[in-house]
Amino acid sequence: MFEQIKRLVSDTAIYGVSTILGRLLNFLLVPLYTHILVPSDYGIVATLYSFIAFYTIIYSYGLESAYFRFAGMKEIGDEKENFSTPFSSYLITSALLSFALIVFAQQATIIFQVEISMYRLCYYVAGILFFDTLALLPFAALRLERKAKLFASIKIVNIVVNLGLSIVALVEWEWGIEGILFSNLASSVLTFMLLIPTVLKYFRFTFRKDLYKEMLKFGLPLIPVLLSGMVLQIADRPILKVLMDDASVGIYQANYRLGIFMAVVTATFEYAWRPFFLSHAKDPNAKNMFARIMTYYLFVTLTIFLVLSSFLDAVIQYKFFGKTILPSVYWDGLRIVPYVLLGYVFSGIATNFNAGIQIEKKTMYLLPTSLSGSITNVVLNFMLIPIFGIMGAAYATAIGYLMVAVTLYFVVQKFYYIEYEFVRIGKLVITVIVAFAASKLFFESIPIKLFILSAWFASLFLIGFFTKEELLRLKNLFGKTS
Repeated sequence: MFEQIKRLVSDTAIYGVSTILGRLLNFLLVPLYTHILVPSDYGIVATLYSFIAFYTIIYSYGLESAYFRFAGMKEIGDEKENFSTPFSSYLITSALLSFALIVFAQQATIIFQVEISMYRLCYYVAGILFFDTLALLPFAALRLERKAKLFASIKIVNIVVNLGLSIVALVEWEWGIEGILFSNLASSVLTFMLLIPTVLKYFRFTFRKDLYKEMLKFGLPLIPVLLSGMVLQIADRPILKVLMDDASVGIYQANYRLGIFMAVVTATFEYAWRPFFLSHAKDPNAKNMFARIMTYYLFVTLTIFLVLSSFLDAVIQYKFFGKTILPSVYWDGLRIVPYVLLGYVFSGIATNFNAGIQIEKKTMYLLPTSLSGSITNVVLNFMLIPIFGIMGAAYATAIGYLMVAVTLYFVVQKFYYIEYEFVRIGKLVITVIVAFAASKLFFESIPIKLFILSAWFASLFLIGFFTKEELLRLKNLFGKTS
């Protein structure tokens, strides 16, 4: 059993590293895009990728999740039938959808919110969606085989190739928006080529109708949940484009990507959390342990929130080798970053609450809780953007994630009650609010901000946030005796 748990932790770490590295490498593209593209062009890129993320769910229609379920349990058919049946379906439906997108590219520009003269961009979108969809099941097969290193390696190759081609296409060839999409398409094609040995290993010319029927029965109901979650993630950018302009979307997107630092933390937590709570769900003290983890999660993420909110502006505006990370035309959007960070914090809280749903198998609650966030996000975007501009989109997104967390809390507590450490959490949150407000009063003064951050940390000791056991561990950590 120990070896199985050790392997699970090892696999989780590898998947997590590939995701984190991927996000960091993608973040390196932000300075490149913002220094070469004007905000309006970067806004078009952001809007297109929002739609690509949305339509990926349509292209996959839940079959990837169904493959995990049926290939893992092997209730119907053998290993190859479980792969070949959904893969054949993907091959046909993706080809038809992408062919239609190419044929009706000019009409599709209305859907993608770009000028009709840019219809060629739809060709790239069609190719990206086609090859990325075909890669879903081979990647899933590698995960079922527990070939985490191969999985991670191919993912990293995809990102590195995309990064390298983007630099060439933008700097050397000067292809602009089309260069970005070309780089993505090329990396998607290469990724699928690297997965062909996995496809050949599992694919044979067979199609089981009974298996396909059961897979659709399992996968199709997931589409509303996935679409709702995606709306929460991407709705702000298309709505910004409708209510404002491409330049506003570009400024918003560039600064939204600065949330990568918190995104990495929450992604790492999410990878580690699910196997952890499932393996400890039956422990006698499981609920107390889960409550303590929530406290620690908030302590870590809110500390990061304070540090980034206090100093990120100065870092972005500092000249490295004569250039800033973002050009000055994008600096107005820096004010959205704290709310982007909070959105990720709330997302991690929801991930923590999700343990009860998974443990008690109450997945029917996922759709209403997800809808609470996505509907709130869309409504608030339309209400707040006309008043606050891009700040309205940031407010709406943060509140949308908060709504998911709050809804999950009240739902889950009914069937998996956990007594969270609300007194400690309250002390933490209040001091963070005070420190954040004080830091914003001294925008230019780094020394004063450092003092505020130090005072905030010291205040946690003064108000009794840390337990005696934790204080003892801190003393031992720093080599002191009690």
